[in-house]
Amino acid sequence: MNIVDKIITRKAKQEFVESMRFDEGRKPHIPSGDAEKQRLLYLHVPFCEKLCPYCSFNRVVFEESVCREYFKALRKEIHLYQTMGYEFNGIYVGGGTPTVLIDELEQTLSLACRGFKIREISVETNPNHLTDHNINILKNAGVNRLSVGIQSFDDGLLKDMDRYEKYGSGETIAGRLKEILGTFDTLNADMIFNFPSQSDEILDRDLDILLSSGVDQITYYPLMVSDSTREIVSRKLGRVDYDKEKRFYRRICERLTPQYRFSSAWCFSKKDVMIDEYIVEYDEYAGLGSGSIGFLKGSCYANTFYIPEYIAQLNRGEIPLQASRTFNIRDRMRYDFLMHLFGMKLDVAALRQKYNGFFYRYLWLDCLAFYLAGGLRYEAPYFYLTERGRYFWIILMREFFTAVNNFRDYCRAQIAS
Repeated sequence: MNIVDKIITRKAKQEFVESMRFDEGRKPHIPSGDAEKQRLLYLHVPFCEKLCPYCSFNRVVFEESVCREYFKALRKEIHLYQTMGYEFNGIYVGGGTPTVLIDELEQTLSLACRGFKIREISVETNPNHLTDHNINILKNAGVNRLSVGIQSFDDGLLKDMDRYEKYGSGETIAGRLKEILGTFDTLNADMIFNFPSQSDEILDRDLDILLSSGVDQITYYPLMVSDSTREIVSRKLGRVDYDKEKRFYRRICERLTPQYRFSSAWCFSKKDVMIDEYIVEYDEYAGLGSGSIGFLKGSCYANTFYIPEYIAQLNRGEIPLQASRTFNIRDRMRYDFLMHLFGMKLDVAALRQKYNGFFYRYLWLDCLAFYLAGGLRYEAPYFYLTERGRYFWIILMREFFTAVNNFRDYCRAQIAS
């Protein structure tokens, strides 16, 4: 990395570590609800048939009886948010593998759609769940966007990630994608770049397959390694090279942008659709499920990461919180600055209105620094990411999610102790 990239990385690490320090010694809480804003309902399903070595999300090996109890508790949590007065316009179901019990997911989506004015639903899944049975249920449940976790079509990489045996070869996965294309408004391919053993040739082959598949959307994340997964990733996959990350990202942009446009710095779409980074499209979102993180009315909070306790608390009619923090005005502005520009542009006039004219008072240095570094251009009333700025935001979001993953590690360690 050059000196500017290194400075951004170091500064981002410091800032995001600080932002993920939740209030200690205080009882965690969620603000009272209202139906005034557009908000998203995030539902977390932490069960996977096989755990990938690089993943730091809250997830456990699938056990059917526990999973069914979990879905029952999740539906109780949805009901609690309804009684608190919240309204939601979109649903995003992540994991884990949300489709691990398709009948339970169907019941859960049905309950949420009856209780709230839902306009769009996005669900994550894995390639082995792309069966006709599952696809029909998801379609009938009102799912608009299906996001398939692929990571790579290279069989060697899939084997290194312990995904080949469970999810099939790259050729098999690519064939199934083509078969279901057009079933949903948006079919998204979730990919990862900068695996240590990933070569330029492997990346180009993956891009060739994606471009020939015709998928509506491609989300291409950089490999994000938390403190807990660093040793595992290093042992199974090798050492992460961030100089290669920058080269790979440029290649991805060069290959995809003729057919796709930027929905975010790492999401490429053919049309205006819901994207993985719901934090860009929705200023506020409720996080439901074990280990889920939400952001409502300036308060960030996390549910308990211990699944038995999550279920027990909801059976007692309690919101299963583990931690929360109320952001001050500067923190909120910087969060908006980060997320809006991740979505490629920031409406300065709108944010000045939102914060009673104080936008530049708190963020003039951030704006100036990225402008002088060549990351931003200004066309009133918007700041836009430049080509250089897009990679700056890849760094920022990589460090943001790494900090979130490290917070998850901390919470899980608290349970273990």
